[in-house]
Amino acid sequence: MLPKQIDIEIPLLRALAELGGEGRPREVFPLVTDSFPDVPPEDFLEQISTGGNKWTNRIQWARQALIAKGQLCSRGRGVWAITEAGRKRLQISTPEVDASIASTQGLEDLYQDYEADVKARLLGILSNLESRQFEGFAKKLMEAYGFVDMSITRVGPDGGIDGDGRIRLGLATITAAFQCKRWQGTVGRTEVDKFRGAIQGEYEQGVFFTTSDFSAQAKTASIRKGAVPVILLDGTSIVDLMIAKELGVRSRPVQLFQPTLADFELER
Repeated sequence: MLPKQIDIEIPLLRALAELGGEGRPREVFPLVTDSFPDVPPEDFLEQISTGGNKWTNRIQWARQALIAKGQLCSRGRGVWAITEAGRKRLQISTPEVDASIASTQGLEDLYQDYEADVKARLLGILSNLESRQFEGFAKKLMEAYGFVDMSITRVGPDGGIDGDGRIRLGLATITAAFQCKRWQGTVGRTEVDKFRGAIQGEYEQGVFFTTSDFSAQAKTASIRKGAVPVILLDGTSIVDLMIAKELGVRSRPVQLFQPTLADFELER
């Protein structure tokens, strides 16, 4: 059985610390894997339905959880880095502390593991779509968000605009264009600037989709004074929107029961 997401966090932090504070996924994955010598090697080869590797997907989602906690960050295209908060967590990490954290996992923690696994599967499916299929998916996601008259265009320099449409905000209608990148590495500022150049003067808003993530410089450049704003949607954001809009996802209610018999006064 593969380790849970929460159990991967400390080995992932430790792997980056051993690499001098930063590293690329191809350097990090083997070190994290070596932290679990009791897991049968064949378990690490398990595939998800789309053909992606379940283990590396789980490490990716552990990374996202650490980024949310401020313990990891992206440093350049395809480079993972540990932060000062991450180093502090390593300093207080002991087998006893880690075991205590693991033992406190309740239903909410189990649900988080389940949710992370579902998100990893969704991201794996998106990453394996053909370019044209991913563009079609982006069109549907924008429609689910309220855009209308969406179409696939493939216009602009180097096909910089993959689709466009419009959305009504109050009494005004805003025109928007989108671009899709199914990249493995981090999308940098250069790509965002190129996209903005392709839509400047023609559209009032841009949306940039990628199955990976964006560099810190790209995020800073997405909103610039006097320039067309570009909304950045990385793999995690796309999956979150899919779940929120139930696009390609179907939710089912789950009933949870808590014993309350002790609240009653029973006859003796």
